[in-house]
Amino acid sequence: QVQLVESGGGLVQPGGSLRLSCAASGSIFRVDTMGWYRQAPGKQRELVADSTSDGSTNYADSVKGRFTISRDNVKNTVYMQMNSLKPEDTAVYYCGAYLRSRPWANWAHYWGQGTQVTVSS
Repeated sequence: QVQLVESGGGLVQPGGSLRLSCAASGSIFRVDTMGWYRQAPGKQRELVADSTSDGSTNYADSVKGRFTISRDNVKNTVYMQMNSLKPEDTAVYYCGAYLRSRPWANWAHYWGQGTQVTVSS
């Protein structure tokens, strides 16, 4: 059983900052990509940023220069520092991880339960 637990969401004023954390636990053999996605009301879930096991990172154009993703491979934890937040960043943020739970298992994508980020004055 694999669990992804997110924390760090909340209400912040425009221009403010938040830091999201996501820890993967349970039966984990190897983790490839970990990342953050978001879904605003009435919109599809979209990639915000991800990080591969070799250190490569990828960002949505809308957050480049404002958000920074990082990870601790020993703790199977991924973080996202969000600065200069805008009202359009308001969404439920989901952590995702692409991993193998056992040496013989297939690679699979796992999701956290989501954490609400609201940017409003």
